[in-house]
This record gives sequence, C-alpha cells and structure tokens, in this order.
Amino acid sequence: MKKILSFFLLLSLSSCQFFEKQVPSEKELLEKQIKEINWKEVDQYPSIADCEKLTDPKQRKQCFFEFMASTIQQKLSIDTLKILFPKLDTIEVKVTVNPDATMQFEPQFPKDTVAYDTIKIDSILKLKLVDFPKVNPAIKRGIPVKTQFILPVIIKREK
Repeated sequence: MKKILSFFLLLSLSSCQFFEKQVPSEKELLEKQIKEINWKEVDQYPSIADCEKLTDPKQRKQCFFEFMASTIQQKLSIDTLKILFPKLDTIEVKVTVNPDATMQFEPQFPKDTVAYDTIKIDSILKLKLVDFPKVNPAIKRGIPVKTQFILPVIIKREK
C-alpha cells in the first residue's frame, strides 16, 4: 500500500511540471503586438459628420474623399485660378489631417514643372482653403493619428 501511495504522490508531483508554461515577458508581448500592427492602414479614415452615419467603412471612406474633392474644387473654382492659369485643368492637392483635426493643403507638382508659378498657386490654395468644415481625424487603435493623401481636384470642367 505504501508503494502505491508513494507512486501516486510521485506521479502527482511530477505531473504538475507538464502543465507549467513559461509566461512570456512584457517585452516579448510588446514586440509581438508591434509586428502584428499594419502601419500603412488606419482603423478608421478621417471623416465628417455627414459620413459618420454610414456604417460600411468603404462607403464612409468614399463619402469622405468625395466630400473633400468637391469642397476643395468648389473653393478653388472661384475665378482666381481659372483666370491666372487658363490651361490648368486639374491640380493634385496633398491634404494632411492632423490628430487635433487641423488640416494643411499643399499643391503637388511634377519635379520638373516650370509651366506654372508654383509659389502663386500654393498661396492661392492657402488663401482659398480656409474655413474648412470640421474633419474628424483618422483613428488607429483608438488613438487619433495624422493622415496624408493626395486628391486630384478638377479646376476646369468641360462644358
């Protein structure tokens, strides 16, 4: 009986080691989490109040980009660019939405461009694109983040 009892005691003591696992360190867990994060995508794109009503992320993104392009186009269509640069039909604008919901606009030109006065176009953009409607910043893992994107804005429409 002693042998059986000592056998079960020995078995129970040694079997605990089979269930023992090493707990990963904080550093290992953090490194694993960082590797899993897609740094090129945000969880939620920037948005405006009207687009917030949409539940589908793709529709919400499309709504936001359409709103941005049309609003910039509307603000820039007020004669200034059309008169100064009659051959300019489309301009690419780099839009930056900061975590604090402020925005910056910067025209994008080919590196070798000499056809347009880029400084004048930049100053017109800064002058015209004020009083922009409130834009909610993009969200990454629950935190507002800075996003940048380039929008083609049509200046001259074919009639």
